[in-house]
Amino acid sequence: MVIAGWHYGSTTSSGVASAEVVSQGRQIYSDRCAACHGTDLEGQPDWRSPLPSGRLPAPPHDASGHTWHHPDDVLFRIVKEGTATIVAGGYESDMPGFGGVLSDAEIRAVLADIKSTWPERESSYQERVSQGN
Repeated sequence: MVIAGWHYGSTTSSGVASAEVVSQGRQIYSDRCAACHGTDLEGQPDWRSPLPSGRLPAPPHDASGHTWHHPDDVLFRIVKEGTATIVAGGYESDMPGFGGVLSDAEIRAVLADIKSTWPERESSYQERVSQGN
């Protein structure tokens, strides 16, 4: 499948997303993710402290968060299947899976947008952990 100049064939990306893919991802993020994760990827306040429900608030996706610590395939699965599915062990999360709402290409576009905002240090680290899988 090709969307806006980027070939998608697996759960991980190879190469850099085009500006068009990043732009598409930004729009999808705005429509589907920003309500919880923030317009500027800032996450919810006190995202490391459990809510009264015991669940954690939505983390930031900017360099202050931990998104960049995870390889591409894990990030993809979290968005597609939901955090609780990936973490397992009875973990509860307010992060649903979007696999029934977003196509794989749309999920990858959102991730491309998020990744396009990271400074070099975070980008390089995330690229290395993604290649290790």
